[in-house]
Amino acid sequence: MNHPSLSIDRLLIGVIGGIQPDRLNSLLVDSDDDGLLARFVPIWPDAVPVKRPDLFASDTLIKRVLEELQQLDMATDEHGEAHPQLLRFTENAKNQLDEFRDKVRVLECTAEGLLLSFLGKMPGLSIRISLILAFLDFAAEGAERPREITPDHYGRAAYLVEHYILPMARRAYAGASVPEVERSALRLVALVRKKQLMQFSSRQVLRGEHAGLHPAEKLDPVLRRLEEADCIRSVEIPAGPNGGRPEKRYLVNPALLE
Repeated sequence: MNHPSLSIDRLLIGVIGGIQPDRLNSLLVDSDDDGLLARFVPIWPDAVPVKRPDLFASDTLIKRVLEELQQLDMATDEHGEAHPQLLRFTENAKNQLDEFRDKVRVLECTAEGLLLSFLGKMPGLSIRISLILAFLDFAAEGAERPREITPDHYGRAAYLVEHYILPMARRAYAGASVPEVERSALRLVALVRKKQLMQFSSRQVLRGEHAGLHPAEKLDPVLRRLEEADCIRSVEIPAGPNGGRPEKRYLVNPALLE
């Protein structure tokens, strides 16, 4: 902001980090479903028994693989300009991708919330992982530089996404895999509890511009949902002595504040 634009060709950024499960859940519930979170791959494995490790990664192999990958040159055109190399899928690998997309389409029919967004990113994720596996095979095994994505590359990638990454996402998004109006209702309840409000108006909530509670088109169904659940009750406050329209306010069920 307030600076000239900076353009970076082929910018790729990898982000990795850790977070506590309770903190993750609160972040997911309070976030807007804008597609950003679905681009992260959550990993939440079961706790493993305490045991002395008997397998260790080979530093020599890792170093050799990284050196092989760093030495890769980009393709060049007739003018000597570097550009990314295009790796196409073989016909059988394309068929595998089509089958995986059909599986994902079925899963999307029974999903809600953030998990639904994550499912939509799974075919693209499997494609990128297949590319990574192709080049890891090349660097680790001294094979010929890959020129296409084979059924072996894509089959392993799709299996990883379906049978490992998807269960991890189901666990991570369990608390947030509910319809958006439900998540927004939880946000409003948390706001009411935090401020210990006995009553409030929609104008008060809209002024805060909280995620999922702004603008009015998003807030109105949330208020209706909380009324249906007997969390709040709408009342008309008569106009004051100077006239004007009556004000609509929402009385909070005292049980909500306990």
